[in-house]
Amino acid sequence: MEKIDKLDKKILSILSQNARIPFKDVAAQCGVSRAAIHQRVQHLIDGGIITGSGFDVNPKSLGYSTCTYVGLNLERGSMYKEVVERLDNIPEIVECHFTTGPYTMLIKLYARDNEQLMDLLNNRLQRIPGVVSTETLISLEQSIKREIPVSIEE
Repeated sequence: MEKIDKLDKKILSILSQNARIPFKDVAAQCGVSRAAIHQRVQHLIDGGIITGSGFDVNPKSLGYSTCTYVGLNLERGSMYKEVVERLDNIPEIVECHFTTGPYTMLIKLYARDNEQLMDLLNNRLQRIPGVVSTETLISLEQSIKREIPVSIEE
């Protein structure tokens, strides 16, 4: 990963607080031209430092009222890639991590209700070859969601 300078960090700090801010406003806060901001942001995207942009859609507005974390244990850790390929075909899964600790993998998914959650667990996840057990944790409320802070100080 490329090293980023103080201006890049300032741009990242501003954008992480409001990704929809116009480049002219970022330029004004940074004391550079709009073209410089555009060029820097494109460079940060090309370098893999900025990895996404868009809108967060509230899952509840689409009828998904149950946020769930599921710990998966696999027969062998080496089966991870094959299991990920199967999980990728389940659209309710929004995150998947290969982890240390009590689970081989940790996934985050949304279900419309407990009935759909039970179906996802029993008829989709637990039927994937290599999955030997699951443990389900239902999120009652998301209290914090934010980006990692960008320190401008060197």
